Amino acid sequence: MQNDTRNLIDTRNATRARTGASGTVTDPARGTGSVLCEDGLRRPPWAAADPLLREYYDTEWGMPVHDEAGLYERLVLEGFQSGLSWVTILRKRPAFREAFAGFSPDAVAAFDQHDVARLMADERIVRNGRKIDAAITNARAVIELRSDMGLSELIWSFRPESTPEPQVVEEVPSRSPESEALAEELRRRGFRFVGPVTMFALMEAIGVVDTHLMDSHRRGTSGVWAAPGRSGTGPGPVPAAASQSAG
Repeated sequence: MQNDTRNLIDTRNATRARTGASGTVTDPARGTGSVLCEDGLRRPPWAAADPLLREYYDTEWGMPVHDEAGLYERLVLEGFQSGLSWVTILRKRPAFREAFAGFSPDAVAAFDQHDVARLMADERIVRNGRKIDAAITNARAVIELRSDMGLSELIWSFRPESTPEPQVVEEVPSRSPESEALAEELRRRGFRFVGPVTMFALMEAIGVVDTHLMDSHRRGTSGVWAAPGRSGTGPGPVPAAASQSAG
């Protein structure tokens, strides 16, 4: 993200600060843990309060995505999120999908100045000229990748040998050697708004790494990484049924 920040962390921290929810595991020596929600499930504080964030956390975040359009959508939205909260992007996502032709790389790659003007006039989305230009540039870069390995193979080739095992929010990293290497490779191939912190957030969102808190009900549910209580944290096979983009 621009200025190498990840505002999803800000959303998490802001939610944690205002929630004070019953069941939050808080130990000054360890940090802030999960929230025991009214449905009996544990979630991180950022996903415990807002219904939209909870739905996103329960059904999408961390599930493997392999299809090109789904990955391109997430790449673009992570860039647009810079300077904003993630819930703002989620609320605008239906409008983004409509404005950007369902995030079809072929369609967006063909956008011209008339489309840029249309997007800049669309109050339903984030109207930022640099981010709009980057979305178009990145669509063209996705198409260029098809003659090589493709976007999915490139991103997933940076899956690490192990994944973090955070017990508390403060133990969740914001970047990794793999996200730094992925950002560098994407930039080399012409992508924009793909800093290492943004790429780590993307890797979390699509299941390349699992940063669910260890006692979260979502930990180990993607099929990519071992669930708590099972031996090892190394990668496992990705279920084909789980590899499509969420709607």
